[in-house]
Amino acid sequence: MIGLKKKKDKVAAPQATEAMYNTILRPLITEKATMATQHNQVGFWVLPSATKPEIKAAVEALFKVEVTKVNTISLPGKKKVFKGRRGERSDRKKALVTLKAGQTIDISTGLPK
Repeated sequence: MIGLKKKKDKVAAPQATEAMYNTILRPLITEKATMATQHNQVGFWVLPSATKPEIKAAVEALFKVEVTKVNTISLPGKKKVFKGRRGERSDRKKALVTLKAGQTIDISTGLPK
């Protein structure tokens, strides 16, 4: 049968799990991150052990959007001295998520339950 197109099966959105809620800690609210929203990008603080595929799956499941790209930045904790005591801040990780054109995330409303 020439000329017949197959219907694409719709893939159900992955179910949000507790691990996905734990992967994304909070949105990244800075002047630079706010400017990135003009380019369909949203910033998040994530677990330092989170990988790009885990971050992508978590954002897609929690916010029901399509992610095209994930960039991550690892920030090692600084060594500090406070009142003569040495300490070290925790390691942190940022993720800059690029969304498909026309999609947005309203981070002011929080995560949907």
